[in-house]
Amino acid sequence: MILAFGFLSTLSVKAQVVRERPHHEFGVRGPQPSPRHVWRDDEWEWRGGAYVAVPGVWVEPEHGRRWRAGHWRRERGGERWQAGRWR
Repeated sequence: MILAFGFLSTLSVKAQVVRERPHHEFGVRGPQPSPRHVWRDDEWEWRGGAYVAVPGVWVEPEHGRRWRAGHWRRERGGERWQAGRWR
């Protein structure tokens, strides 16, 4: 069972590498809800075998942390989206 799970995980990871970045025009950010809020940049999520655009959003930061924006990372065979995260 563990071997099968490892094999399936490997397949899904490899599927996330794309030869060409998807293109999407993201919307404009709305007004900042409060001085506490920070802008979490536009992102991409892997869903159903393709990257789907996820617009940015105002969020309250986790205590003492900063948002590190996502970015495209070059890999063998193409590029993969590295999601943003709190640091």
